[in-house]
This record gives sequence, C-alpha cells and structure tokens, in this order.
Amino acid sequence: MPPLTLVTGGSRGLGRNTALSIARKGGDVLITYRSRADAADAVIAEIEALGRKACALQLDMSEPSRFPAFADSVKAALQETWNRSSLDHLVNNAGEGINVPLAEIREAQFVTLFSVHVKGPLFLTQALLPLIADGGRIVNISSGLTQFTYPGYGAYAAAKGAVEVLTRYMAKELGPRGISVNTVAPGAVETDFGGGAVRDTPGLNQQIAAITALGRVGLPDDIGPVIANLLAPDNHWITAQRIEVSGGQGL
Repeated sequence: MPPLTLVTGGSRGLGRNTALSIARKGGDVLITYRSRADAADAVIAEIEALGRKACALQLDMSEPSRFPAFADSVKAALQETWNRSSLDHLVNNAGEGINVPLAEIREAQFVTLFSVHVKGPLFLTQALLPLIADGGRIVNISSGLTQFTYPGYGAYAAAKGAVEVLTRYMAKELGPRGISVNTVAPGAVETDFGGGAVRDTPGLNQQIAAITALGRVGLPDDIGPVIANLLAPDNHWITAQRIEVSGGQGL
C-alpha cells in the first residue's frame, strides 16, 4: 500500500509543490484548501496524471472548533478513496504572511498569525492523531526568518519560532508511538506568499539573492522535494530537527 500524506494548504505554492513531489515519489496525497476549490481540483488532476490517488477537502486553519468535524471528513475520505483507516504523514503547511512593522501591527493581525501558524497546527494535529499511523511522520513548516531578520516580519517570525519549539515537544511526546516530527524552514522563495513579494519585486529578489550562498532565491521545486524526501522510509531516525532550506541565505 503506498504511503498517504495529508498536506494542508496544498492547492498552491509550497504546499502544491510538496503534494506533487510526494506523488512523484510514489505516494498518495490528501490536500486541503481554504477557498480555491478550482486550484485544488487542478492539483488533484496533476497528481492523478502521475498515477497516484488524491482528494481535496476544505479547511480553514483559523477555525480550530471545526477540526473535529474535519477529522471525521478525513476519516470518510480515507475509507471512500483508499479503503483504509489511517494516514502515514501530516504536513502542516497552510499559512499566511503579514508584512507590518512591530510598531504598527494591530492586535487582530497578531492574533491571526498565531491562530493560523501555531494554534491551528497544534489542534489540527491533535484532532488527527487518532488517524495517524504509529511510525508516521509530521512535518511542520517554519521559515528562515526565525534565524535572519527582515523589517516587517517580526510577528510572523515569532509565530514560526513558536512552531519550531512546538515541533520539539511534539517529537518528544509522540516518540513513544514511533512518530517523528520535524521542521522544514524555507528561505525566500518565489511564490504568491506574502502577495508574491519575493517573486514579483525584482529589487527585493536581487537583494536577497546577493546574500545567498547559491546566488539566487528559492523556487518551489527547491523545497517540495526536500519535504517529500524527509517522509521517505530511510529517514525514520530524523526527528525533532529544524532543517533550513534557504540556499545559504544570510551567510
């Protein structure tokens, strides 16, 4: 039976690339989307074209009260699409960026960041734990911004710093079930994240490229395969780690 991974925010950006990378390595994928069902359907079609099974479910990471019902939907999808009762992997990828200086950020923006990036992954993982097989894997997506700084991203980076601490505690507490938990922290990547700032702002793109060891910013194809490889059976002994994928940004 091929491994099955749930990727949140799998309809675009890094989540989409991760889902496709998993499929290319022979895995099946269940993705979530917040509002763009059409984008999610397109990803499902691409995965199926690779010969793998996939389905998509709607999920808003800012609404933990709905996670138990979502877990029921996942359970139903597992039975209907795969005739199985468990997942092998969970990738907590869904998120959003807010670029506001700390002197100007509003409480509502701060609450949204921590709700989506910290509260959401914690309580979604909790809701899905009964469906994650012993010996499974969890990958939480952080950011290189926890190690290097750019004005305007302080609150976002603080939320991702919390994710990294949370990852270590998850690894410790889920270790008795053989579940490994790691963080992947991308550097600057050309996606639509943050309004496509890195992708669509040549000056910023070049500025970051100049302080990156490999001389360019990242692409989704630089990140998704790393996450897919981390889920591979050979990497079962890796846990509680922060794995930065930034091309040497900030060296």
